[in-house]
Amino acid sequence: MDLLWPITTVGIMVVGVLIGILVVWRMLKDRRSGFPRQDERTQKVTGKAASYALLIGMYSTIGLTFANLISLELFDSPILETGYALIASLLVYSLSFIGLRMYLDKKGEF
Repeated sequence: MDLLWPITTVGIMVVGVLIGILVVWRMLKDRRSGFPRQDERTQKVTGKAASYALLIGMYSTIGLTFANLISLELFDSPILETGYALIASLLVYSLSFIGLRMYLDKKGEF
């Protein structure tokens, strides 16, 4: 258990750096293309990705909460402590939004 926190910390930092690289890459790509950064399609894609990511995140958080409650009742210990559960929920929300936005952006018309 002592090794889990440093691994989680490194994982969070790696995800943060990857998100930063993705943001900078997209900004440079948009600037080179000469198109406006926000148009109707981009707003629609972002809104749809945010809606789906919110649903995915909420359902995964509810599932994690129920799994923790069941584990607490049956085995007298939770699956994840509160801090780890929050980190897991945040990663699900963030990564699902990023993945869905990239997917819907590449998918084209929907």
